[in-house]
Amino acid sequence: MIKYNYYKLSKSKKIRYLKNNQKNKPYIVFLHGFMSDLEGKKPKAFLKYAIKNNLGFLALEYSGHGKSYGQFTKGNISKWTRDTTLLIKKIVQKKDFVLIGSSMGAWISLNQFKFFKEQIKGFLGIGSAPEFLENLMWKKFTKKMKKETIKKGIYNLKHGDYEYPISYQLIKDGRKNNILNKKLRSKIYVTMIHGSKDEVVPTIYSRKILKLFNKAKKKLLIIKNGDHSLSNKKNLKKITLELDKIVSNVV
Repeated sequence: MIKYNYYKLSKSKKIRYLKNNQKNKPYIVFLHGFMSDLEGKKPKAFLKYAIKNNLGFLALEYSGHGKSYGQFTKGNISKWTRDTTLLIKKIVQKKDFVLIGSSMGAWISLNQFKFFKEQIKGFLGIGSAPEFLENLMWKKFTKKMKKETIKKGIYNLKHGDYEYPISYQLIKDGRKNNILNKKLRSKIYVTMIHGSKDEVVPTIYSRKILKLFNKAKKKLLIIKNGDHSLSNKKNLKKITLELDKIVSNVV
């Protein structure tokens, strides 16, 4: 049975997370996507992998997600980046780690290089979505949608069976976190994995991330007929194999 933990920021503010403590081994840090949580298959699969290979593990739910504190509409990339940085400092501490970022989690992962450049030894992106708020949402909003978002401060965006409350402050904050114009000179292993039939985020975004790393050992894996989540058993096995290749060069 999986045991969830809570990190207290104050009496009323808690961040829920999963962990596997290791004293002298590297960690795997998994960062989930937009409006996701730790109930899915990916964090559990990576936790299982970490335990099996005697590695540390950390995955957290950003504020406003899952059972962590706060309202989703008051969160943004800057805030979720701070949540992540705080938990890495508290749980991983000074140990080396491999980052796994799923969708928006890849954007949050890229932001961590500002704080943990020397500790990050590998990066695996899954359906990576850096700068998606501007490029895949705001730019596709109609004038009417934009006007309503600015006036009311929020717009309930319908996508399939889901409804996403998109706040204007979230959009504006995203612009402050532009990352695709940066250069990351880390000499690490970077693998981007993307589904060929991802209808949420185009594969070009995984390619754009790889261009950021001019000194890394890079790989792009396009999974045939894969969707955005890549969470079925077959795809998770492929992802775990790629993770294992990165880890084997770190441990």
